[in-house]
Amino acid sequence: MKFIDFLKDRMRDPTPLERIARELGEAYVEKLEAETALDWASSVVNYNKTRIARLNERLNEHKEKQK
Repeated sequence: MKFIDFLKDRMRDPTPLERIARELGEAYVEKLEAETALDWASSVVNYNKTRIARLNERLNEHKEKQK
């Protein structure tokens, strides 16, 4: 009889509280994923800022040598 009860429970519509809890869990996961993406994007921006500064410095050194 327990297996039949299990199946009935799986087939029924979730209660509003169960839906809220599931959606809240999904929101937490999506927030964590967005924060990870933000961390990655910020690191790419910082990497390119450093790269641009280094390349501009090398460009200026090269221009000075040509004078």
